[in-house]
Amino acid sequence: MKKIAIVGGGPGGLTLARLLQVKGVSSVKVYERDADKNARVQGATLDLHEESGLAALREAGLMEAFIANYRPGADKIRIVDKEANIIVDEHAGEKEENRPEIDRGPLRKILLESLSADTVVWDSQFAGMEKSGDGWMLRFKNGTTAYADIVVGADGANSKIRSYLTPIQPFFVGMTALEGSVYEAEKLVPEMFELVKGGKLFIFGDSKTLIVSAKGDGTLSFYAGFKSSADWVLKGDVLDWYKSEFNEWAPIYETLFANVSGGFIPRPQYCMPLDQNWEALPNLTMLGDAAHLMPPYAGEGVNMAMLDALELSRCLTEEHDTHAAIAKYEKEMRARASATAAMTLEQTERLHSPEAIRKMLGVIGMEYSGMA
Repeated sequence: MKKIAIVGGGPGGLTLARLLQVKGVSSVKVYERDADKNARVQGATLDLHEESGLAALREAGLMEAFIANYRPGADKIRIVDKEANIIVDEHAGEKEENRPEIDRGPLRKILLESLSADTVVWDSQFAGMEKSGDGWMLRFKNGTTAYADIVVGADGANSKIRSYLTPIQPFFVGMTALEGSVYEAEKLVPEMFELVKGGKLFIFGDSKTLIVSAKGDGTLSFYAGFKSSADWVLKGDVLDWYKSEFNEWAPIYETLFANVSGGFIPRPQYCMPLDQNWEALPNLTMLGDAAHLMPPYAGEGVNMAMLDALELSRCLTEEHDTHAAIAKYEKEMRARASATAAMTLEQTERLHSPEAIRKMLGVIGMEYSGMA
């Protein structure tokens, strides 16, 4: 009957809340900084993995809702070079769908609608907390407070909860991803829309990447990845920058930058140290990016957060000693995250190398005869 506060209403935090309620924990609150469920547009599509994201949804009793909302065929990819030559095309044949795709918006809606009424407390941006008895008194920027026996930080890459557990900081991996979206893409960028074909494009060249994903609402979301300093900022017009930095790339790609909707978001890429460790507390822990931030170039972020939620929900409901439960969860979570982060860093370097296409084809057992 302990009160559990989850700070952050992303996929990891919402999955944990659902799993705890399914397992009989009634006193769960999710404190989310967004003003309401419609406050902002959700990002690109997510491919959920059988052993992590899908396993969590299955235990949460949400597979039927997932099947009704996922996007068949959206997991098909094309590997393309900077001159717009298609090197690998999964649309050309049958593909086993082992990592089904769902847009972030529908996934969030599924999770929100699965929760008991008033589980999510909106407009609650975390400001700080102090020890209060055996628990914590949380303070929010809107002036409200809340007591919890156990606090879980699910507040993402820029977690404020993390500092209450450890002073360890992430390190910069040497690159930035510039995020953008084109709404009504079929009308505004018809050639790119056709090239993506409802799935994903992985475009490589000159130690840079351009990753483009189709969303169910007709949007194309894209990330331009490139080597940079940690303090890189976009100076001047983004289209001028693109023409300068991607000057040898096919004109079709420029159309994304010329028709972007809502501006660009630079995302410098960081990773937590692979050997990080901290002393478990009896009433505070974290999951997802808050615990083990890493670059997105292996597609593991949301899956790891949802697997964290699954494992933490089991530990908290199966162990009688909360301190022991958190210690067990954190030990296994850190080991799992360290191995995944090591793989992700290798993948990030591979994709942003001069011979990215050749290396990627080597990973999937194909030979490349064109220009890298």
